[in-house]
Amino acid sequence: MSVEDIIGSALLKERIGIDDVVALLSAKGAEAEAVKEAARNTRDRMFGDRTFVYGFVYFSTYCRNDCAFCYYRKTNSLRRYRKSADEIVALSGSLKDAGINLVDLTMGEDPVMCADGHRTMRDVVRRVKEEVDIAVMASPGAMDETSFKPMSEAGADWFACYQETYNRDLFSKLRLEQDFDRRLSQKTWAREAGMLTEDGMMVGLGETVRDRADSILRMGALGCEQIRAMTFVPQEGTPMSGTSASTSDDELMSIAVMRLLFPDRLIPASLDVEGIAGLRTRLDAGANVITSIVPPKMNLAGVAQHELDIDNGHRSVHHVLEMLDAMGKRAATCGEYNESVSKMKSKVRIGD
Repeated sequence: MSVEDIIGSALLKERIGIDDVVALLSAKGAEAEAVKEAARNTRDRMFGDRTFVYGFVYFSTYCRNDCAFCYYRKTNSLRRYRKSADEIVALSGSLKDAGINLVDLTMGEDPVMCADGHRTMRDVVRRVKEEVDIAVMASPGAMDETSFKPMSEAGADWFACYQETYNRDLFSKLRLEQDFDRRLSQKTWAREAGMLTEDGMMVGLGETVRDRADSILRMGALGCEQIRAMTFVPQEGTPMSGTSASTSDDELMSIAVMRLLFPDRLIPASLDVEGIAGLRTRLDAGANVITSIVPPKMNLAGVAQHELDIDNGHRSVHHVLEMLDAMGKRAATCGEYNESVSKMKSKVRIGD
């Protein structure tokens, strides 16, 4: 089938096979723009002018893992920090006051926070939920199966754990000495505990177009309510520091294809790769969530670009809202977002 025919089939919700997904991801020029236009129209039909906005609190940069691509790998020599519970609550409150819908509490797999079944992190989640009264995403890395129900009971609405790739051989080269199936099970265990789930893939790590197509289909098949793609940025002090940086083109096509195949999912446009400058192109590809909003001057880091646009304020809520207004979009209210979360959670509970 031609790219135009595949787009038509997707819009009619007909079955799209992996070869069709490869064709969409490989589209160039006018065909690529047609894919993005269809994705934008699909997003607007499903969500109107609403865009969800997420605040990002990377509260611990300590990690027990040695991932080949990550700046915060345990063997990298860098200055690390661990925020106190009071600091995390205060940061979350300031983000809510600024107008964000959800706070993403993210850490490396910090041995202190992971101890005793992630008790310390659960206590943080509970305090943010009770004292700030905002939707919470827990992003602690991989947990033991027994930790999920307590995390849900502490108040986590979402659990995020990115597979990065569904190619097992590539996974083993990226997430050194980590178990593919255990990480994959994180999403299943989280859903069984009543949390919504996010999965993500990284683009430009050495995967093929078919690998990306497979990852998109498998993330969707897992039932994750939020799925994402992010361009790999080579990090200083890692085995992959010398890897050639990719453009964002493949990420944009991945966002557009995810939107066409899974029209009701939440799909982020991250500020962590290209900052505010890359926001418009990601929204134009069909994203409906803005993630990695970081308050300036708070000594917080990002992930893909640990300093990009943070202290100059360009990743603040104010700058994001200005960009949305210029595009004829608006940030959803917390009420609108919470209603969407409740609807999605009701489907998790009934096993849809």
